[in-house]
Amino acid sequence: VRLVGGSRCSGRLEMLHNQTWMSVCDAAFDQQDAEVVCRELDCGAPVQVLGAAAFGKGDTQMWTQEIQCRGNESQINMCPTSYRFTPKYNCSQKNSVGLLCAEIIHLRLVNGNSPCSGTVEILHRGQWGRVCDNGWDLADAAVVCRELDCGEPVDALSDAQIGLGPGPIWMSNAMCNGSESTLKKCGSITWGFQSVCQSKSAGVMCSGVRLVGGSRCSGRLEILHNQMWMSVCDAAFDQQDAEVVCRELDCGAPVQVLGAAAFDKGDTQMWTQEIQCRGNESQIHLCPTSPSHKHNCSHDNDVGLVCA
Repeated sequence: VRLVGGSRCSGRLEMLHNQTWMSVCDAAFDQQDAEVVCRELDCGAPVQVLGAAAFGKGDTQMWTQEIQCRGNESQINMCPTSYRFTPKYNCSQKNSVGLLCAEIIHLRLVNGNSPCSGTVEILHRGQWGRVCDNGWDLADAAVVCRELDCGEPVDALSDAQIGLGPGPIWMSNAMCNGSESTLKKCGSITWGFQSVCQSKSAGVMCSGVRLVGGSRCSGRLEILHNQMWMSVCDAAFDQQDAEVVCRELDCGAPVQVLGAAAFDKGDTQMWTQEIQCRGNESQIHLCPTSPSHKHNCSHDNDVGLVCA
């Protein structure tokens, strides 16, 4: 089953039947059927069932049989259908049904020491499960960090370091190249076979810090705080803090700390607390901070950083 012409979780409904994709008649589809499709696509609950080709007319054949889901099935092909054809519907592409599901988060990190580190869990068919660390590496971790908006990957972990998570093993052999937008788009994935994982659960540690508007190792500094990216005031940041950020991003030593929005003004909130790193910490969130209200910071004071 797939949704076409919208987003990942909305569009014209098409079902695979005898190796042919078919559009579904709006008169043959209801809310209970929608519950099953949205669940099967890991898209949460249905928001709206739309008739009259709301997402455009398809160029496929029409599926006109009545789909009779109870609503608790895990896949649409498990629902019974009525084998009588229903000429009263007189279905054509003008009657293609569309579906809008409530897209939800499909990835989370658990048992870590921050919101951006821990065991990787993925939502599949309505249930959270773990990812096997067979072949798990920094490229895979980079995709997870990007998908969760957690900055750059610091390390690819196993459950020996982060604690075994509950639930089934849903995914193994994720061979990401590091540029994918979501973990599910990585190649060579094996789905849903617990026996293939003779190893441990995969985990990640993401930086929670990033440089924006320059290169990978230069730009305006932003720090993740309470799941929100924040710009840093130039008066609250010094050379020892820069040592930690450059190290955390695998960017060597700091070359220059730049004030006065050298990499343009951000559109985030401002982090105005004083960061008080000693310089030998592995991550910026391990550095102590002190509240500082004396700086009167604005985006004119966004700090930038050039690492080697």
